[in-house]
Amino acid sequence: MSIWDRRYTVSPASITIISPEAANGRNVVAYGLVKALASRMKTTVVRPIACHKEMLTSTLIAASSSPDLDPDVCRGTCPCKATSNEEQTRADALAAYDRVVAQTNPDMVLVVGSDHSKVFDPAIIQLNAAIAADLRSPVLLVVCTIGREPKQVMKTVQACRRTIEASGTTLAGVVVSGCEEGQKQPLQDFFKDYDRPCWTVSKKAFDTDAEADQVRNDAYKAFTEDVNPDEVLKAVEEAKPKVTTPVAFQNDLLAKAKANKKTIVLPEGGEDRIIKAADYLLARNIVDLIIVGDKDSILARGKELGLNNLDKASFQPMDDEQVLAPMVERLCQLRAKKGMTPEQARKQLADPSYFGTMLVVLGKADGLVSGSINSTANTVRPALQVIKTKPGASLVSGAFLMCFPDHVAVFADCAINLNPSSEQLADIAIQSAQTARSFGVNPRVGMLSYSTLGSGKGPDVDLVEEATRLAKEKAPDLPIVGPIQFDAAWSPTVAATKAKGDPVAGKVNVFVFPSLSAGNIGYKAVQRTSGALAIGPVLQGLNKPVNDLSRGALVADIINTVALTAVEAQD
Repeated sequence: MSIWDRRYTVSPASITIISPEAANGRNVVAYGLVKALASRMKTTVVRPIACHKEMLTSTLIAASSSPDLDPDVCRGTCPCKATSNEEQTRADALAAYDRVVAQTNPDMVLVVGSDHSKVFDPAIIQLNAAIAADLRSPVLLVVCTIGREPKQVMKTVQACRRTIEASGTTLAGVVVSGCEEGQKQPLQDFFKDYDRPCWTVSKKAFDTDAEADQVRNDAYKAFTEDVNPDEVLKAVEEAKPKVTTPVAFQNDLLAKAKANKKTIVLPEGGEDRIIKAADYLLARNIVDLIIVGDKDSILARGKELGLNNLDKASFQPMDDEQVLAPMVERLCQLRAKKGMTPEQARKQLADPSYFGTMLVVLGKADGLVSGSINSTANTVRPALQVIKTKPGASLVSGAFLMCFPDHVAVFADCAINLNPSSEQLADIAIQSAQTARSFGVNPRVGMLSYSTLGSGKGPDVDLVEEATRLAKEKAPDLPIVGPIQFDAAWSPTVAATKAKGDPVAGKVNVFVFPSLSAGNIGYKAVQRTSGALAIGPVLQGLNKPVNDLSRGALVADIINTVALTAVEAQD
């Protein structure tokens, strides 16, 4: 089962209601739809952005299939904080979604966007749409016709749709609210050729007061007279998005790690970023951690940093003879051909990276993450010497998972091999395709060069041509194109000119660079200029998962890499 199966194969369907006004007309639609759907299937409610004082959430919950659900479980972030930290707001929305689904096990989740505010914030509709994309939830757009002619309603819909689709999700349909009786037919005529279904809903008062049952009943009756919920469900199914946003990828990575917890060792216990990341992971019960270092000093530093969960980790001092003695013995066995002596072994094990790697060898940990203060060589060398490569693997290579706004790609080799031979490039391509599959990406490989299918000549092109031939020979079922320039690999438009008729060009999602220099420059250039999230490097080809951090890694990068390592260990 791939990482995506947890959410998108097993989890419920969803609809996100977004409105530029988000007042009574939107509320009538949200209430009417949740009540109508609850009569057909097990339906629940999520409010990604909602004030803890508002009453709409309680009203919607009461009409759902889970009337006893705590409204605070359904809420993600307060509106006053939402756009000040978009990344955290989107993470909080996913957390609220997961809480609600875990507690209610629904067939359908109605996600209701932010409420009307007297403060105009142009970023809020984009944020609502981004959250819908994170949830792979199609959007039902509610636009009020009060004060608008049909042409103005259409222009409002078109403007909102551009924002919705630019965020990575899809428009399932449009509801025009606040309609007087004489307005419905002109609106329906105006939208009759629109490529999405459109419903017109009568203007009705709405009240979330506990005593306002009759008002809500009238609103519900008007809604069901104007909208057939089965038509909405059909539109939602047809518009189901197929994107994977960076926030969704990270959320699923953490959820996958948590579903089958593994133990990861962190050799750099004296580094603040490492213990901050550890605290985050331990607070959410995502992995078990062994932190190398003195427990008292690490906990004391954690207290200074305001961290409250580090005591959930296991701590391993490097002078613990009960662990060190069998470690020395095992290391001497593994390095016997190199003439390793106990004295040399103890000296080697004074290096935290080596010590941590041996915890993996002894079976005390399932994987290792290091490199925040050590070089890649210091992380990889012990792994190569004592964990060694998988059977059949000729080398270790480093790939990054590049999370773009609407999909995930793999870039390799960006970390290990300076100037790989044709044979090594072919193996890097196959390893990278396997990495892509393990994270739910159906690989289409591009062997990068300054030439596209013979457009340029030279020794570097010859090397990539031979690597492409070898990769096709070793993995005949793997979709692969090469040599190919990055633009022709990435863009269907460019591919139509430079690689006309090639089934892989323009659709590549596994990019194999011809050298470490090109790969490292390439991933960092894309990361910094496009805003893509880079997770990794994933060290490919080792018997056990050992992953390296950039020395410039942020806490979020460390969290992602530890979770990724845990997921690798599950496989």
